[in-house]
Amino acid sequence: MPDTRLDAFRLSPLPEIHFGRQAIHRLPALIALHGRRLLLVTGRRSFIDSPRWPTLRSALAEQGLSWAQVSIDGEPSPRQVDEIVAAHRDGGIDAVVAIGGGSALDAGKAVAGLLRTGTSVMDHLEGVGRGLPYPGPAAPLIAVPTTAGTGSEATRNAVLSERGPGGFKKSFRDDQLMPRVALVDPDLLAGCPADQLAANAMDAFTQLLESYVSAGASPPTDALAWSGMEAFHQALWTALDDDPDRAMEGYPGLAYASLMSGITLAQAGLGSVHGLASPLGALFPIPHGVVCGTLLAEATALNIAALRERDEPPGALARYARVGRLLADSPELGEQAACNALVATLRDWTRRLSMPRLGAFGMTPADLERVVAGARGGSMKTNPLVLSDEELTALLASRL
Repeated sequence: MPDTRLDAFRLSPLPEIHFGRQAIHRLPALIALHGRRLLLVTGRRSFIDSPRWPTLRSALAEQGLSWAQVSIDGEPSPRQVDEIVAAHRDGGIDAVVAIGGGSALDAGKAVAGLLRTGTSVMDHLEGVGRGLPYPGPAAPLIAVPTTAGTGSEATRNAVLSERGPGGFKKSFRDDQLMPRVALVDPDLLAGCPADQLAANAMDAFTQLLESYVSAGASPPTDALAWSGMEAFHQALWTALDDDPDRAMEGYPGLAYASLMSGITLAQAGLGSVHGLASPLGALFPIPHGVVCGTLLAEATALNIAALRERDEPPGALARYARVGRLLADSPELGEQAACNALVATLRDWTRRLSMPRLGAFGMTPADLERVVAGARGGSMKTNPLVLSDEELTALLASRL
């Protein structure tokens, strides 16, 4: 067993969580507890085009609720958030309901955070904003994920992006942005394209593994991350089965793993993959889940090799080994063999899931230096050890 960390720790607020198949039917009654006039923030089309959308609209009307609706196409930008807030600030909005993938949920968090403050998101955005403290209050937010990857329904930050040479991918972060309610219905994953489901799944697992070995981990996050990885291990290939009925059997495990990954990343922090994901997502049109899927195996191999070579505390290696035993279904493996098995398994996933290389999105060797330069944000600070620029450069180069 790995070490049990009983140092001081802090747990941020969590949402009220409703998890389970057909949980979507509870949504109208949950909304009614928070007001009568809603702003619905949805993805571009997946939920809106599904049979669940007219059913939900009818149920909202039966509850006597009224609403306005906006769609998020791609990752939300600060300008888009400010425009939505400006359009609805005087609309008497009682609550925000975000339904969709991570982008829709992040947009919903940012909009809910600003509807009542009279401020711009650029007043509060980390690293690139004006550095003003967030005054609150946020409008009540109900988050309903239709993908299983980001865990955004259980985090206190909204990730916003500007792409291009001067681009960025930064967080608007505050405890008040945590959704009041997270409603997680695994059945909402039905119809998600296989490549998107796979990339999102790799995002969730990356968040679980990175938070498990994070310098900010604690006994509560250890327990939640471990339960998420167990669920993921049991569900991944079932959820990706070509038979829709068979795939449905795996959706609860992926949805649970994603939810746990959101909770643990918010409480424990992440690591090198997410440190690199920020500049990569800002500079190139690469989906976040693909960043995780293409980098996780080699980032894990780098961490393990560096931990073995340096005089670092042994806890992280023991944790990597425990995960390696889980994924290999081999509880008898020693530490070195188990760590090797973990890397081998992650490389096998990268191959089997056909994770694209970074070069497919326009990255070249000439871009390595600026990506590494932009990777020293919050996630990198909780990696289990400090990696040099040269090590990060070699990591990225291995996946070009």
